[in-house]
Amino acid sequence: MHLLAIQNKIYEVNSVKVMLDFDLAELYEVETRVLNQAIKRNMDSFPEDFMFRLTKEEWEEVASQIVMTSPSSQIVMMDLPKNRTGKYLPYAFTEHGVTMLASVLRSPKARKMNVAIVRAFIALRRTLLNIEDLKNHIQELETKFDSQFEDIFEAIQFLMTENKEIETRNERVKIGYKK
Repeated sequence: MHLLAIQNKIYEVNSVKVMLDFDLAELYEVETRVLNQAIKRNMDSFPEDFMFRLTKEEWEEVASQIVMTSPSSQIVMMDLPKNRTGKYLPYAFTEHGVTMLASVLRSPKARKMNVAIVRAFIALRRTLLNIEDLKNHIQELETKFDSQFEDIFEAIQFLMTENKEIETRNERVKIGYKK
């Protein structure tokens, strides 16, 4: 599976990047029910910073992040599970939780997909770091050029006031001999 397709399944919940159980089940080519059963048998492997169940509000927020479009569009179409209300809200897995899934789902497909998912998280982190670097660079340039433009504006202001002084001198009636 392409990295971009996996990255499209990474959402942000409370400033944490997560993947949802039904997306992971699709990637691992198992039913969501089977994935969740494996997790429940190994709950001690999934502390709260690895996996948590979404609240209704968080689920609504995530659902708003998912773009539903026509199949001809270039944006990936996503079918939201219909029964995700109340006690059936999805589990959200952080990067560490996704890594832990490989030990719970011991199939070769799970291990291969896990590597791809971890690469997607790494690529996403690199992109965010590049954006932060770019933001810092732009701020440095703004600071540098703002001071330079400030000097230019002062020089222009000086020239404008000097021109006004010359104009006022020219407007005065000259005293002295005429030629």
